[in-house]
Amino acid sequence: MKKLLIVVDMQNDFIDAALGTKEAVAIVPKVIEKIASYPADCIYATRDTHQKEYLSTSEGKYLPVVHCVEGTDGWQIRPEVAAAMPGAKLVNKPTFGSTELAELMKKEAEKEEIEIELVGLCTDICVVTNALLLKTALPETKISVDAACCAGVTPKSHEAALLTMRMCQVEVKM
Repeated sequence: MKKLLIVVDMQNDFIDAALGTKEAVAIVPKVIEKIASYPADCIYATRDTHQKEYLSTSEGKYLPVVHCVEGTDGWQIRPEVAAAMPGAKLVNKPTFGSTELAELMKKEAEKEEIEIELVGLCTDICVVTNALLLKTALPETKISVDAACCAGVTPKSHEAALLTMRMCQVEVKM
């Protein structure tokens, strides 16, 4: 059984810049500790990736805060998180969920039985979306999320996302 870790959007803009929160700042050491518990070749990381025209996109109209523009400091994975996973396979995603990531996990599952654990930001947007995409693509694969290594836009929406994932058969570790 191969255990894979997906580190979702641990980017500067979600930690302490454009859309940062104190809860996001607080999980950084826990995420680094989690990364250290996995072999280097079993780690994937996503980056929310937008372009300069972000505000004219559908997402930008609903969330009118410029963030994670490719190439900017806010788009970069937090330096200490990046340093903890130098060999991670990076997936840039233009929206909340990544179908590319789901396809990569399906290919991994074709080679051998896998388990997938997710950590990162934001629980109530990108973590939940990717967890549900993975559960849809791999319904018999154990998918879990470590709640202590995630933070939502608000504590209330974090809890709501955890409940949603539980209801959709994603294991929530506390």
